[in-house]
Amino acid sequence: MADRNPLGEKVRTIRESRSMSVEQLAERADLAPELVAQIESGALVPSLSPLIRIARSLGVRLGTFLDDQEHVGPVVSRVGEHETVVRFSGRESPARSDLDFFSLAANKAGRHMEPFLIDIHPGSAQGVRPSTHEGEEFLYVLSGEVEVTYGKDMYRLKTGDCMYYDSIVPHHVHSAAGSEARVVAVVYAP
Repeated sequence: MADRNPLGEKVRTIRESRSMSVEQLAERADLAPELVAQIESGALVPSLSPLIRIARSLGVRLGTFLDDQEHVGPVVSRVGEHETVVRFSGRESPARSDLDFFSLAANKAGRHMEPFLIDIHPGSAQGVRPSTHEGEEFLYVLSGEVEVTYGKDMYRLKTGDCMYYDSIVPHHVHSAAGSEARVVAVVYAP
């Protein structure tokens, strides 16, 4: 993985600007201090659920971890200009990314939705840990096939298929048939 994942550094910077220790943030987010430390150091590629808890505990939007500066007006995201990538995983103690998130609204001030272009890598279904958090999610499959574990059910989505669901239900998105996939996802976390 040649590209650096800026996520941990931003979490640490925001935490320190709030004069909070790793332990205090972990307690507020109801997470293990070791998990927070691993996320901050970049030793762990987190899933979305703990990141949402961390954002809420720090009093920031999830998108703050992707933004460098905010614009009040519209934000245009052009093909080939998705420079910011944040890597996530849904597995326990992963060393590599299963999902590469490219923000489609980076720097948009005051947004309530988080739109992403997500590359889903093969092998992302192995050793999964479903995510659960407040809010809603919308997925649209641009290429490949994905499987969405939602509660006790499994949904297989092909190119052109979409799914809208409540994020409070345990869920996991991964590639189907061991192939690359690409989706547009919109996450709303109140």
